[in-house]
Amino acid sequence: MKGENEMAEKTLNLTDQNFAETINSGVTLVDFWAPWCGPCMMQGPIVEQVAGKMEGRAKMAKLNVDEGQQVAGQYGVRSIPTLIIFKDGEAVQQFVGVQSEARLVSAIETVL
Repeated sequence: MKGENEMAEKTLNLTDQNFAETINSGVTLVDFWAPWCGPCMMQGPIVEQVAGKMEGRAKMAKLNVDEGQQVAGQYGVRSIPTLIIFKDGEAVQQFVGVQSEARLVSAIETVL
């Protein structure tokens, strides 16, 4: 069984500075979250599981909305967790609230 640190390495941490570069090619799932958000704490481990399943096919990333307010505002993130799937820099699907691993994997599969 993998330790928590090994799993965390599969999810990229985004900022206003590296966001565009990270999502500009391929498929990327971005989890907009904050450390004070209870539902976000439930969503985080699910995103890590999705990262393990989609490794090499799609990127998983997290953006702390307290630190990445510019990007969060740009995509109209008002409630968290919000998860947005990007393909080659374009937002193609958005979810608000905690999502299951199966739902996220299925949504990513349709975009690949």
